[in-house]
Amino acid sequence: MSIEELKVSIKNLNVFYGEKQALFGINLNIYANEVTSLIGPSGCGKSTLIKCINRMNDLVDICRYNGQIMIDGEDVNDPSTDPVSLRTRIGMVFQKPNPFPKSLYDNVAYGPRLHGMTNSKEDLDELVITSLQKAGLFNEVKDRLFEPGTGLSGGQQQRLCIARALAVNPEIILMDEPCSALDPIATAKIEELIEELKEKYTIVIVTHSMQQAARVSNRTAYMHMGELIESGLTKTIFSNPEHIKTQDYITGRIG
Repeated sequence: MSIEELKVSIKNLNVFYGEKQALFGINLNIYANEVTSLIGPSGCGKSTLIKCINRMNDLVDICRYNGQIMIDGEDVNDPSTDPVSLRTRIGMVFQKPNPFPKSLYDNVAYGPRLHGMTNSKEDLDELVITSLQKAGLFNEVKDRLFEPGTGLSGGQQQRLCIARALAVNPEIILMDEPCSALDPIATAKIEELIEELKEKYTIVIVTHSMQQAARVSNRTAYMHMGELIESGLTKTIFSNPEHIKTQDYITGRIG
């Protein structure tokens, strides 16, 4: 196995919504070409944490934070960092599939067009097809690329959203409970896709399902009431956690 390459380093991150503190002194390393799962009870700060990585919390007026988030050694909150270009490096997939009210083609082409990533219609066509292939969707939809994305099944819509995220060629993909609205068959397809995607991307997944975390992730971080209780290799967290709170959550005593 190759030497672990640190992709994201989070140091002493505190997040506030108005007077309420949501995250307390978070320290977490996320490694390249791995899947890192964030687990913990509802409201423990998992989604807030990943939204700090791509600065989506900037869009919330009452949100403020301090601490440091580094991607490849660069501070994402440095005044010289452009949040728009930062978000092209970081794809985001949400809990509920949210295709745009456009054709499948235009859903995937939206980001590349916005950022001027292709020079010709042929280049854009190729990028759309490649992104759909990476998302494991192309063969299912190749004859209906110009039909509305909203006409797909829930699982297909979620893979369309993953294709849309991949189209801007990100380095990191954040997934906020990407399977919670899907049936078991669609969930299995997304999990297979995550396994394939980690060869090229760094993936962070928020999940309520400990079984899913155990299946898909290399590392797991357990959060509780805004604090990161412990993180480490998934097999260690699940078989031999250091902290009693982690043990209680995994065994179902709290949740």
